[in-house]
Parts: sequence; structure tokens; C-alpha cells
Amino acid sequence: MVTDKDGYMHLIQYLTEHLGLFESSQNNAAATETVMELFEEQLSAQIIMVCGQNPQLSFAQRNMVIREIDAIVYDLEEILASVSNQQATPEQSIFITEFSGLIKNLFDQEVDHLLQ
Repeated sequence: MVTDKDGYMHLIQYLTEHLGLFESSQNNAAATETVMELFEEQLSAQIIMVCGQNPQLSFAQRNMVIREIDAIVYDLEEILASVSNQQATPEQSIFITEFSGLIKNLFDQEVDHLLQ
């Protein structure tokens, strides 16, 4: 649905280009959540919005969306393994929010195609 699209590959590339933001954050943490907790929280919120904005999605289609998010979280855990349990900095929080919004945009496009 999303993870096999070029847009997703571009977002993963975008994340890898900004890994320095995550690798140099030892003592500048301001959030109580870890990097992965923030990603999971933000992605969950975005997917709730996708499903809420598209009540015509069937149960099977919603499950497909959830499976895709699980795959994305797995990819993020792989990419960010060394920093996933560190407390997030304000800069990381901003990036994670932006990145999650871009993921939502991919889902918006795919759900739109799915429902046509």
C-alpha cells in the first residue's frame, strides 16, 4: 500500500539523511518520551486521523493500514536502533512530528486511490 511506493523510499532516504540529528543528542533531552515512543505516538495519531477522515474504509482496509504502520515502525526501529531508547530532544520532536505528517500524506494519497 505505502511501503512499496517510491514516496516511502524517499521518506526513508530523507530520514537517513537526517540521522545526525539523532546521533548527537546525548544530554540535550527535553522530552520524557524516547525517540521511538514519540514516533509511535505521532504515527498513531496520524493514522487515527486518516481513518477518521475516511469512515468509508472497510474493516479489511483499516487492517491493511495498520499492517503498513507496523511495517513502518519496524523499519524505524531498524534504522534508529542505536538511539531508539534515548530521550528525545526538542529538535528530534520537531523532526518526528514533521516526518509523521509526511507519512500521513502518503496514506492520504493511497487511501484516496483505494476509495476511487
